[in-house]
Amino acid sequence: MSKATGKPTAALTVRPLDVDTWPAFAALVEANNGVWGGCWCMGFHVNVNKDRTAAQNRAEKEQRVQEGSTHAALVLADDQCLGWCQFGSPEELPQIKSRRLYEKGLTTLPDWRITCFFTGKGHRGRGVADAALGGALAEIARHGGGTVEGYPEETDDRKLSGSFLHTGPMSAFENHGFTRTRPISPHRWVVTRTINPS
Repeated sequence: MSKATGKPTAALTVRPLDVDTWPAFAALVEANNGVWGGCWCMGFHVNVNKDRTAAQNRAEKEQRVQEGSTHAALVLADDQCLGWCQFGSPEELPQIKSRRLYEKGLTTLPDWRITCFFTGKGHRGRGVADAALGGALAEIARHGGGTVEGYPEETDDRKLSGSFLHTGPMSAFENHGFTRTRPISPHRWVVTRTINPS
């Protein structure tokens, strides 16, 4: 039931980001100021600095979608995108948070990284991040599986905004069977799980 309208809410479905779902993804990003001021979910692909424009990020994201070199599990209600979880290989997503401490304890790169989550305004509290993570793991299985890393925040009962938790809350990863491997900041951990191919 929608809190705003009192009407039943549509069931959530998960689909991969591709040329068919690009319009729904783009509509959500545009409705949310390009996501974090124009990132267009490019921040883990490349170094998104002040010299890059939102238009540049959008164009490059769309090109990557057309080439199949970017991956995300989109959560939809009917045809409306509510949010997503981005995933990809370390080659596809070389930019990560807390890099210095991450590399200090690194022994082997994972097959896959789960780098960020986004849920649009007005859609939070509906299980979007949980559905997106489940969808990302299903897509990883479809692509052959392997070792998967995430880099979530441990909230420790801190009151945090959704944007602060863009690498995902620890609880979502633990609910999906990830285990803590090592800390890489006071509140961020490397978590891992092995996914079998489907």
